[in-house]
Amino acid sequence: MKMKNAIIFLLVLAIVGFATYTAFYGLQIGDKTINPVQDSIKQGLDLRGGVYVVYEAKTDETGAELDKIMHQTIEVFRRRVDAFGLTEPSIVREGDKRIRVELPGVENAQEAIDLIGRTAQLKFVAGDNEEVVVTGNNVKKSEAAYSEGQVVVSLEFDMEGANKFAEATERVAKNTYGSKENKIFIVLDDEVIQDPNVTGKITGGRAQISGRYTEEEAVNIAALIRAGGLPVDLDEVQSSTITATLGVNALNRSVRAAQIGLMLVLIFMLVYYRIPGLVANVALTVYILIVLGVFVAFNATLTLPGIAALILSVGMAVDANVIIFERLKEELRAGKTVRAAIDAGFKRALKAILDSNITTLIAGVVLYQFGTGPIRGFALMLMIGILASMFTAVVVTKFLLKLFVGMNVTKNSKLFGA
Repeated sequence: MKMKNAIIFLLVLAIVGFATYTAFYGLQIGDKTINPVQDSIKQGLDLRGGVYVVYEAKTDETGAELDKIMHQTIEVFRRRVDAFGLTEPSIVREGDKRIRVELPGVENAQEAIDLIGRTAQLKFVAGDNEEVVVTGNNVKKSEAAYSEGQVVVSLEFDMEGANKFAEATERVAKNTYGSKENKIFIVLDDEVIQDPNVTGKITGGRAQISGRYTEEEAVNIAALIRAGGLPVDLDEVQSSTITATLGVNALNRSVRAAQIGLMLVLIFMLVYYRIPGLVANVALTVYILIVLGVFVAFNATLTLPGIAALILSVGMAVDANVIIFERLKEELRAGKTVRAAIDAGFKRALKAILDSNITTLIAGVVLYQFGTGPIRGFALMLMIGILASMFTAVVVTKFLLKLFVGMNVTKNSKLFGA
C-alpha cells in the first residue's frame, strides 16, 4: 500500500510537471505541435493595442423595436468587421442605445472607425420621378472589378432588384437622352456618385459603379454594400487608441508582478505549513493549469483586469488552503492522528470555504451580466478562478495529502504545521 501510494504521488507530480512545462514552453512530437499557452490566448485591446469606439443610436424607439434596431446594428458592424479582415473584434451593447466596438491590433484607427461607422446607404434613383428603384438590400453580390481599364464596383441584384431595375431602365430610356429624366442616379450615403444616361432596358440584374476609385476604395465600398446599411443614424460619443507598445509594457509588468507574487506565496506556504504547504503548492500549480486551459478552450480574451482577477483568485485559492490547514493544526493539537486530522480539518473548513467563494461567485456573475468591456473580462476570469480554486483546494489538496500520509514517510506532526 505504501509503495502504491508513493507511485501514484510521484506519478501525479510527474504529470503536473510535464503539463506545466508543456503549457509554458510548448511541445513537438513528430509532426504534432502543442503551442505554449501564451501563444493561444487572445489578448484584449489594453494588451495588444488597437482602437475602441462607442456609438449612440439616434432614435426615439423604445422596447422591442429599439432592441431590434440595436441587434441589426450590431450585426451590420460584425459583417463589416469580418469583410474588412479585422480580427478578434468585440462588439457589445452598452445600456439602451450605445454600442461599444473594440478592434485589437488595428494600426490605422481613424480608417477603421470610418469604415465600420459609415452609413453605406446605396440607392438607385430614377431621374424621371425621383423614385428609389433598388437599394443595397437588393444587392446579393458586390465586389471590386476591372472594366475598360478602370477599377469599378460590380453589383449583382437579387430577383426582385433585377426586375425593378429592368423596368426602371426601360422607362427612363424613352426620355430625351441627356436630360435628367433619362438618368439613373446612383446614390451612396446621400451623395450622388454617378448619374449615367440610359439608352435601353438593362436586364440580367447587373450594374457597375465607377468613380475613379483606387482598388482599395473599391474593395471597401463593395464590402460596405455587402454588409448592408445601418438601420439607424449613429453618433460617435467616445473613441480611443491604445498603442501596441503601451499594451506590451503593461502585459510584461503584469506578468512580472504575477510571477513575483506567486513565488512569494509558494515560499510562504512551504515554510509555514511544511508538508501541507508543499501539497498546496502542487495543487496551486494544478489550479493555474486549469484556469489557463479553460481560458484557451473558451477562446476568451485576456485583458489587464483579467490578469488582476487571476492574481486575486490565486490569493483566494491559497486562502482556502490556509483555512483547511489551520483546521488541520487544531485537530492535530487535539491529539488526533494525521489521517483523522486531515478528514476532520477538511470537513470543518468546507462550509467556510463554500460560503466565502459562493458569495464572491455571485458578485462575479452580477459583474459579468451588467458590466461592459474590461469589467466583463475581470468577472469572467474571477468566476473561472473561483470554481477552479474550490476544486483544487477541496479535492486535489485532500487527495494528495492522503496519498502522502499513506506513504508513511513520517508521523511527525510538526511537519504538518502543528
